[in-house]
Amino acid sequence: MALIIACLPSALADRSIGAQAREKHSDIDIYKTSFTPMKNALSGLDEKTLIKMIVVRSTDKVVGLHMIGADAPEITQGMAVAIRAGATKAIFDSTIGIHPTAAEEFVTLREVLVLAK
Repeated sequence: MALIIACLPSALADRSIGAQAREKHSDIDIYKTSFTPMKNALSGLDEKTLIKMIVVRSTDKVVGLHMIGADAPEITQGMAVAIRAGATKAIFDSTIGIHPTAAEEFVTLREVLVLAK
C-alpha cells in the first residue's frame, strides 16, 4: 500500500520503507539519488528531487521506493504496479524511463547507499 504525503513538493513512499524492510529481510540494498530535474534547472528553479529504491539483495526484488519531488504521486503509481507484480532491480534497469520526467531516475539507479549498522 502506498503512503502519499500531501505537501509541496509531493512526497510518496510505496510498500516497505527502509526500517520495515530491514525487519523482514536481512540483506537489503538501498539505492538513492538527489538531483535537480532538467525542467527546474532550465527554468532557474532550485527545487531538487529525491528518489530511493529498496531492494532485497538475495532475490533482487524491489520491495519499496520513495520519491519527493514534482509529480511524485503520478510517477510512483506506475512504479507501484511493477513492485506489486514482483519486479526486480534488473527489470527496472532494463526498462526505458518515462521521458521526460524524473521517473527516468528509477531506471538508472546504480549506487547502493551505505548505511551504518
